[in-house]
Amino acid sequence: MSDRTAVVLLTRDLRVHDHPALATACAAFDRVVPLFVLDPALTALSPNRTRFLHQSLAELREALRERGGDLVIRRGDPVAETIRLAREVHAEGIGLSADVSRHAHRRQERLRAECERHRLFLRLFPGLTIVDPGALRPTGGDHYRVFSPYFRAWQGVALREELAAPERVRLPDGIDPGRLPAPPKGDSPDAAPGGERVAQRRLTGWLPTLKRYDDIHDDMAGDETSRLSPYLRFGCLSPLSVANRAGGRDGPFVRQLCWRDFYYQVTDAFPEISGVAYRRGATEEWREDGEALTAWAEGRTGMPIVDAGMRQLRAEGWMHNRARLITAGHLTKTLRLDWRPGVKVFSRWLLDGDVANNSGNWQWVAGTGNDSRPYRGFNPVRQAERYDPVGAYVRRWVPELASVEGKAIHQPWRLPPEVRRTLDYPPPLEVPGADPVWLR
Repeated sequence: MSDRTAVVLLTRDLRVHDHPALATACAAFDRVVPLFVLDPALTALSPNRTRFLHQSLAELREALRERGGDLVIRRGDPVAETIRLAREVHAEGIGLSADVSRHAHRRQERLRAECERHRLFLRLFPGLTIVDPGALRPTGGDHYRVFSPYFRAWQGVALREELAAPERVRLPDGIDPGRLPAPPKGDSPDAAPGGERVAQRRLTGWLPTLKRYDDIHDDMAGDETSRLSPYLRFGCLSPLSVANRAGGRDGPFVRQLCWRDFYYQVTDAFPEISGVAYRRGATEEWREDGEALTAWAEGRTGMPIVDAGMRQLRAEGWMHNRARLITAGHLTKTLRLDWRPGVKVFSRWLLDGDVANNSGNWQWVAGTGNDSRPYRGFNPVRQAERYDPVGAYVRRWVPELASVEGKAIHQPWRLPPEVRRTLDYPPPLEVPGADPVWLR
């Protein structure tokens, strides 16, 4: 009897631990082909994420080789390359972790059609979230639109069992694994490296801080948040395993993981989330001001806490979550510019930039999304004084203001003119038609 073979198409699940598609295939088939297709349509979107991706793929290849297998690399259209390889190795079927973005939906639909045409079976697996996007539905609806009731339902659902990494992975004979290029240079010099081993070390090193999470997660200068989001975005860590190691589902950190699940189920039901207002009847009266948008993106608004966040983004490919709220609120609620270019700027730089969380959070801040208080604002001065009280975060990322003492670092318009003339720092952007002293 000939060996039975399956292909596992990897996308945003670059790990061997708690990988339902990989574990199931290795248990059910004699030979398994872990495949990643470098899609030019995606790798061109963000140099930072492309670098992180290549580093993660290199670690995954090493982990699979340690188990007797390999990571097979192909380039081109993921559907065409997957079908081509499946036919080459005489596979019976293909396994894939289900995803929620519009691009992922289209890829899954195309792959399903091609599998039917070539008499291959396709099975979608969980693994990108803790609770599957479609598992929880409110009475009379297809998904939860408000977080609090979703969180209550999420806390009570039974979770799947966490899976061990396969002990052995056997490839078909004679298969060419393909070459993985060296990681390209990203645009952020201080960006974190990718990979499952890096992710596991970071998680283990951070867990002792967990008991203080509620006190420290908004401390912008302290910088003691987990920074696990890029590893969750690429699946270097299983979100279920992170939640299990973080204890029960009542803690503030696990609540943040639930927010991630929440936006995945929103995006699964509303794949247009990156470009279409989620909230029906949302007011969208945005200004057009290219210079203001550029100044915001480059950290030159003249509002120190906003500029600090945007400069951290460029330097690290990451931004403190409180800074994300402040910078997004400044663009949409203060400068009154459209949230969609903001989504694209964040997506361009963020290592953790994925459709569901990036777009979902932008819409929440802009008042077009899932926020039950769509007209809330984020006064940057009050936010800075509360979450960066001594200005350490601003001084770290806006060195022009390093010598400014006290609260003046958050209120630069109060500096004496002779002091301001010594600073290589712009005055706060003024919004046409608005009170020029809106911040005071």
